[in-house]
Amino acid sequence: MAATAAMRPRLGRYVETPVGGEVVRAFIPPPLPPDPPLDLLGLLHRLTVAERALGRLDGITMLLPRQDLFLYMYVRKEAVLSSQIEGTQSTLTDLLRFETEAQAGQPIDDIREVSNYVDAMMHGLERVAQLPLSLRLIRELHERLLRDGRGNTKEPGVFRRSQNWIGGTRPGNALFVPPPVVELDSCLGAFEGFLHEERSRLPALIKAGLLHVQFETIHPFLDGNGRIGRLLVTLYLCVHGVLREPLLYLSLYLKSHRTEYYRLLQEVREHGAWEAWLDFFLRGVAETASQAFDAATRIVALFKRDRERIGSEGGRAGSILQLHDHLQQHPYATATALVAHTGLTAPTVNAALGELARLGIVQEVTGRKRGRVFAYRAYLDILNEGTAPLA
Repeated sequence: MAATAAMRPRLGRYVETPVGGEVVRAFIPPPLPPDPPLDLLGLLHRLTVAERALGRLDGITMLLPRQDLFLYMYVRKEAVLSSQIEGTQSTLTDLLRFETEAQAGQPIDDIREVSNYVDAMMHGLERVAQLPLSLRLIRELHERLLRDGRGNTKEPGVFRRSQNWIGGTRPGNALFVPPPVVELDSCLGAFEGFLHEERSRLPALIKAGLLHVQFETIHPFLDGNGRIGRLLVTLYLCVHGVLREPLLYLSLYLKSHRTEYYRLLQEVREHGAWEAWLDFFLRGVAETASQAFDAATRIVALFKRDRERIGSEGGRAGSILQLHDHLQQHPYATATALVAHTGLTAPTVNAALGELARLGIVQEVTGRKRGRVFAYRAYLDILNEGTAPLA
């Protein structure tokens, strides 16, 4: 698709830069918003559907019995999915078992990377109450994302001081070479300016989609750019009141459509095809928000149904309900952890676990006599939808 003369201001420019003994063409994107302006009329239907889906998802948070519980789980699901796009093999099950100090099922580095993403997201949500969404905060998020595990040698929290590239075995055969270091400050300054500008009067969802691509194109870190770029979408929507809580796991959609995702990012760079990208992005927001709403509805119904079944158990129901309450937050648990968290005695906890197993609510997953781990299987089945690692 050749760009017309009218679209050429959207295309940015290439500069030749020496990298590792060869000269490559690095791309410098034009500042946002796109010029010529976006065709918002053509995106209006997608935007309306996406905003409606987000409104429904945001609304259900007011009806949830435990908002903190859903936030806890949804942030972890997004962390798993975003990390899988970058190649980790950890699942939500691995992360939850790791966090409850049960036996982990995947290489520790994979799980730690996902755990770091959770930490970065929660840090960002806390910090935006005191600090604007800014380059400073982005560096803080990056430092937390890569502070240990495989990324800790890639200058966590520091904008890159050397050239990077995307695809290929070296800069000379790369699919895409981001701006050279000497242009990085200018690109990031314009990016931060667009974070805060209001003159364009673009809807927050549209701006979030533009910012994501621009960040991926600038690629300001040596590692972790994709995860930070996806995290920024959720943070931006929360800061601007589109979402009250980060219940949107957009990475599920990007993971499922990753070939189209990467193609559209490149078409923005090569052809200025912002409208095609935004159509895809808004479709993903609507689809993901609807899936999250459906999952939340099914989880609420599951908890209610199981509590009613437990309530029919009579005298022992009180202790069983205490365990059920804990399992909503930690769907993997050991008897030792349940004793510590509930204050119940070991015999009471073991008896209650036996009743929960008899009712089919929990399942022992190790097959061992000692150090047994119990899983809230039906709950985990809903949470795990779409989180199988990429092939």
